[in-house]
Amino acid sequence: MSELVRSAVLFVLAGACEIGGGYLVWQSWRNGRGLEIGILGAAVLVLYGIVPTYQPSHFGRVYAAYGGWFVVLSLLWGWAVDHAAPDRYDVVGGFLCLAGVAIIMYSPR
Repeated sequence: MSELVRSAVLFVLAGACEIGGGYLVWQSWRNGRGLEIGILGAAVLVLYGIVPTYQPSHFGRVYAAYGGWFVVLSLLWGWAVDHAAPDRYDVVGGFLCLAGVAIIMYSPR
């Protein structure tokens, strides 16, 4: 697996942990789904803290780039889970975020 593909997979996995964990906490706290769901969400959020440590770059760069992935993944989550389709501005903004990620993480240094 190339370093670029591995890095992208790690960003997607981190996003799934952060957004999924946050969603479970949201369901527990806001929608009364029970303490167990909230605790599960908190455990998934801990995994989110671990996954990015496998990225090849330093903390600041990884978390800056992750912000762009987070924007796109949040829009996709909203579309898949909450049935709120992104509009054209969401799509353009998402592409801009991923362009920023590519510059930050994958530019030759």
